[in-house]
Amino acid sequence: MSGDAAALWPRVAEGLRRDLGARTFDHWLRPVHFADYCTLSGVVTLETQSRFSANWINERFGERIELAWRHHLADVRSVIVRGGAAASERGAALAATPLPAFDPPAPAVNGGPLPFDTRLSFDRFAVARSNILAANAARRMAMAEVPQFNPLYLCSGTGQGKTHLLHAIAQAYAAVHPAATIILMSAEKFMLEFVGAMRSGDMMAFKARLRAADLLLLDDLQFVIGKNSTQEELLHTIDDLMCAGKRLVVTADRPPAMLDGVETRLLSRLSGGLVADIEAPEDDLRERIIRQRLAAMPMVEVPDDVVAYLVKHFTRNIRELEGALNKLLAYAALTGARVDLALAEDRLAENVRSARPRITIEEIQRAVCAHYRLDKSDMVSKRRVRAIARPRQVAMYLAKELTPRSYPEIGRRFGGRDHSTVIHAVRTVEALRVADSELDSEIAAIRRSLNG
Repeated sequence: MSGDAAALWPRVAEGLRRDLGARTFDHWLRPVHFADYCTLSGVVTLETQSRFSANWINERFGERIELAWRHHLADVRSVIVRGGAAASERGAALAATPLPAFDPPAPAVNGGPLPFDTRLSFDRFAVARSNILAANAARRMAMAEVPQFNPLYLCSGTGQGKTHLLHAIAQAYAAVHPAATIILMSAEKFMLEFVGAMRSGDMMAFKARLRAADLLLLDDLQFVIGKNSTQEELLHTIDDLMCAGKRLVVTADRPPAMLDGVETRLLSRLSGGLVADIEAPEDDLRERIIRQRLAAMPMVEVPDDVVAYLVKHFTRNIRELEGALNKLLAYAALTGARVDLALAEDRLAENVRSARPRITIEEIQRAVCAHYRLDKSDMVSKRRVRAIARPRQVAMYLAKELTPRSYPEIGRRFGGRDHSTVIHAVRTVEALRVADSELDSEIAAIRRSLNG
């Protein structure tokens, strides 16, 4: 049975690559090998060379990896990723069953590898009201002239085009400054290299390489939240680059002020230039993106009603929209089916369910205020009268139940309250729902209004 499970690992890995994205998968999961599957305990063991990487993978991706395994093998109960010397030795032997070669070799220029994806250019970035500030600011950052703002901080939810703009800036800047030193890396990679440099006693080389950059681009800053030593080094790097007149672009999934666990000095530096939001794409932008993709594939015929179906149902971000289109076209190409509305409704039903917009804390606060006839300011006020305190606790409880936000993040949205206050509210409401049927009914009604 362990052999059968080993044969499943490439398929599991391919699914994880689609879910997590190519960059994240290649950086963390490509070096992982299948080690063992115990049929009695239902535990899958995977191995990678570094204990640090193993711990990071278990912490960040453990649940996703378990779900991916269960999709192919229902008896799997848990997945463990281990690392270290023993895993390194086994990894060499296990390399006889490598993962599929997902990507073509990286393009090269002047004999060296390009640090960016040439497909992600400004020409291929569709601009609309939702992203025009970020797009124009990115173009300014890549010009020969010194930008009016530095650093540039791009923020949005996943799949809205932040990484596309990073690669576009890098390419445009390289065209204007062919001799410039450009470093484009994820915040995860920054942290990994920083930790590696500390362990190997090579911090001077690490610092020198970063400070030599004429343009430094850091993606997904939220992944260094809570890592104090990494934040300290990032702060010094930013200070040195700014003093030297170098350029810095950072992306994250939320504005600087909402990055819990980031020290004040770093937040101040990140907010000192321009913070540009990218909002959810409007209907016109989503349609233009689909039409742009289809224009590059003239041999593929997609009816207007299918395009309208995609625009209507995939509203949250561009990545989901493009993923749905890719899935539909791949199915048609591999099966010979004709692309029509019936095929789209059949093959994309699950994607449509998962693409429904997520509930936000602001929406929860509005719904609770509407139900209890309160002003939204009551959600963040310091007033403790029962008529306000109880609805506020209900809103905190629903925020924890219906959103992925942490206790500290929720506390910030409720007037900067401490995470312990949110924990108390959640536990109080949980207990009251059992003892107070009226409150339970009220919460159920609020949930229905949010879902409806």
